[in-house]
Amino acid sequence: MKKEFDIDDEWVSFEIHPETPPEGISMDALFPKSSREQMHARLRASGEPYGLQFTDNDWLSNSRLALEASEFARDTGRFHEFHSRVFRAYFSEARDIGDRGVLSEIAKDSGLDTAALNAALDEGRYRSRIEEGQHEGQRYGVTGTPTYIINNKYKVVGAQPLEVMRRALNEIAERERSAGAES
Repeated sequence: MKKEFDIDDEWVSFEIHPETPPEGISMDALFPKSSREQMHARLRASGEPYGLQFTDNDWLSNSRLALEASEFARDTGRFHEFHSRVFRAYFSEARDIGDRGVLSEIAKDSGLDTAALNAALDEGRYRSRIEEGQHEGQRYGVTGTPTYIINNKYKVVGAQPLEVMRRALNEIAERERSAGAES
């Protein structure tokens, strides 16, 4: 989409389930089996056109530490590498991204200094950023991820097919042009 549209993206950390206990929780405790099967089928179908493989993950990780680690990666210029690797670990490999050992391995694979990362996590260096992201998400009414906020006023929710995103961006661009012409 960046080839077609002038997009400057900024990822904001947002916990969709901040109530998840630190150790995570079994999906069995949250959803009936039929709901999980439908959710996994939708994920696999939505990822297939893009070569993304989703596994049937039956564990909901607490993502707080992963989000804090992502902010560390952002500050060291390795955000996209780390974020992609965390995504793959959780959704394709069914790994617990709330586990420090898993995060350290991902950090190392992403070219991050694991000792510096663990020190930052220990001191809670990025907690306030995560809280700011939570407040920002709440302000925009975010209820799922991904959510795209465009020009601070338009919202597109969910991992949408390219054509849906293209149509939304074209409609937004047209509204912006019309609003500018009326001024």
